[in-house]
Parts: sequence; C-alpha cells; structure tokens
Amino acid sequence: MEPVDILIQAGWIIPVVPAGELLVDGAVAVADGRIVALCSREEAERRFQAAETVSLPDHALIPGLVNAHTHAAMTLLRGITDDVPLMEWLNDHIWPREVRWVDADFVRTGTRLAVAEMLRSGTTCFADMYFFPDAAWEVVRETGIRAALGLIFVDFPTPWARCPEEYLEKNRALLQNCPADDQIQWLLAPHAPYSVGDATFERIAELADHANLRVHLHLHETAQEIHESLDRYGERPLARLDRLELVNECLLAAHMVHLTEEEIETVAERGVHVLHCPESNLKLASGFCPVARLADRDAALALGTDGAASNNDLDLIGEMRTAALLAKGVAGDPEALPAARVLEMATLGGAEALHFDHCIGSLEPGKYADIVAVDLGRPETQPCYDPISQIVYAATREQVTDVWVGGQQLLTQRRLTRLDWTALKAEIRPWEIRLAEPLEQLE
Repeated sequence: MEPVDILIQAGWIIPVVPAGELLVDGAVAVADGRIVALCSREEAERRFQAAETVSLPDHALIPGLVNAHTHAAMTLLRGITDDVPLMEWLNDHIWPREVRWVDADFVRTGTRLAVAEMLRSGTTCFADMYFFPDAAWEVVRETGIRAALGLIFVDFPTPWARCPEEYLEKNRALLQNCPADDQIQWLLAPHAPYSVGDATFERIAELADHANLRVHLHLHETAQEIHESLDRYGERPLARLDRLELVNECLLAAHMVHLTEEEIETVAERGVHVLHCPESNLKLASGFCPVARLADRDAALALGTDGAASNNDLDLIGEMRTAALLAKGVAGDPEALPAARVLEMATLGGAEALHFDHCIGSLEPGKYADIVAVDLGRPETQPCYDPISQIVYAATREQVTDVWVGGQQLLTQRRLTRLDWTALKAEIRPWEIRLAEPLEQLE
C-alpha cells in the first residue's frame, strides 16, 4: 500500500476541474502537502496507508476559496461608517482615520482578524491591497494562509509613503527582500486611475514587465470616476490604461461596473481579469457589473468581497450566492451564471487571476491540498440533490467545518489552529476604542 499523510473521506468531492464534475462517496489522498489522488472511498482504502484518516460522510470537499479582491486590515474599520456614497465614505470617514491611525501594528492586527474570518468561511488565499504590505506579509507567514499582496501606489502622501518615488523605492525593496513563492505572490497595486497619474502608471508598466508582475487596481467602479476621467484626460479610465499599455492578461480590474459593449469586448479579448465584488457594489450603490455579458464572451472572471469596511464581511460563500442571483436579475435570464460557474469564479478563477493556478484553485493530483469541508448534513441543506447548488444557493459560512492549506489543517471543527481568538480579541479592543473617536478630534 502507498503511504500518505492524510486521507480525507467525504460524501461528495467537487474538484471544479472538469467543470461540474462530482465524485460521490470519495476520498482525497494527501502527501507532502499535495494531492496524490482523488478516488472512491473503496479504492482509497485498498490503495493507501494513511497516517491520518478523516471521515466526513455528510460533507462536500471543495478547493479552497480565493478572495481575489480585498483590503484585509480594514476589518478594523468594519461598520465604522455605513450607508453613505463611496467618495463621501472615503474622503470624510475612511481616509481621515487612516491618516491618523494606520501603521504596521494596525495592519498586523487587522490582517490577523481578516485571516481568522476568511479561514472560518473557507477562504484559503486572498489578494490584498493595503498599506504596510510588509506587515501583512508577516501575518500571512505566521498564519499559513496564502496571499497575493499588493504593493501600493498613489500620488499623494499616506502613512506608508510620502511621494511616488518613496512608494517605488519601498516596493522595490520588498520585491528584493521578500521573494515570491507558492505561499505569497506580489502584485503591483496602484489604487485607482483617479488617484494615480500617468507618470506613475508608466513606471508601474515598466516594473510589471521587468519583474513579470500583475497589476491590481480599482477600475470603472463608479459613474463619477468615469466622468472625472473624461473631464481630466478626455478619455474613459480603461482607454487611458490602454494608452499606457496596461490592458492585458496581467491586469486585475476590481469592480468593472460601468462598461460599454466595446469595453466588454476589449476586456475579454485582452484577457483582463475582472474581479467581481457584487455585495460591495450593492452596498455603495455603485451599480451592477455586467457579469453575464462578460461570461458570455468568455472573459476571465474571479470573485472578491472588497474590504470588510464596505461589505461588511469577507464571506465568499455568501458572495457566491449574491453573484449568482444578481447576475440572473440583471440579465433577466435564470440561466445566467449557474452554480458551477460561480464556484469556479471563487476558486480557479481567482487562482488564475493571482497567478496561483499552477498549484491551487482545483482539486487535482499534483496541486497543493488546499481543501475546504462544507457540512451539507444540516437542516439548512437537506435534502441534498445537487451539492454544488446547495453550496452556492443554500449553505452559509457557518457550515465550513475544516480547512486545510498545503495539507496543514488551519481550521478543525470550526476551531482555528494557528490563531488564538481570545488573544486576538484582546488585541482588537484598543483599536476599536481609538477608531471610534469623533472625527473632529482627528483634525
């Protein structure tokens, strides 16, 4: 018999590749952190000698979810200001607090909280865009989750850097001192076209080409963004990025709410990765991403939550349901964005966007054992005729019981194995007190 480290037996295995495939009463064999085989339970018992066997007969196993757009440390700002427009939210409530309070310790605590929430909702990899990415790097290493961390660029002073030259210098240093691997990738993260000028974008394009990095930014999020771009540059933001040679398969475009038919064609033809954030778009009344029309043109689609300050959670299972239902309503078509497609967006689509698809995003031999167990034996998901539909349309994140990343169990029966929640909660409390101070005291 072949020795393996773990044999996970489950009622259903959903590998995502091939699309819609389902293995009933199956098992996943894991050795050295990677998947050795997917097979029937009977075959697994004949073929493998496991150091540990986990039996989950009421569960479905899916690939770890990939949150393709978030701002992890902003979990500390969850609920600080709700029910206001995006630019008012940023200018009057978020940015003043960030200027006053954000530092490396803020990012460490906020990112730990985000990782705890994401693991407990089945996310095993995330794309981050925030200040002090070196501090986020430390937290990712200590917690065992995977991440693509954004190297921030804006054209104004922030707690992270004072000018474009300093952003570039700091980001280059991180690229040199903290090389990417299968746990952490680096992204170039200019905030948005309205906060980054042409000269900075030109340097980003050069660095992206030289270092083979992807570019992650907010794009076409609001109608106001487009109107201001037309006034300032005489062209829409996507056209401006195209002029700057950034519209290609290395572009990760978050939101993409306001698109013309011509822009949809361009995005699909160039291989731009659209990072769809339906709940944040709804909450900020930004509009509706034409995700069904993008899917019809085989555009590259991934799913993100945005930050917990504007969502207000990092729950990709909930995001899948919202994405599927909203796509049907906007398209007027119940067949738009079916369950298997939206699950693919939340797994392999995100892995492809973040350049992790060679090692995660689907349950396949040779890939890392990033695996999520969802309990479908509860009243909320019974009877179970179609496990994929049940996960997308009926399950909640509370049904995620166990999570493995690279074969290491980071969640066991809803209990975090590397994060001490009692200690983390005590770490959060002082930030809650500081951030709740009235804004006039921050001036």
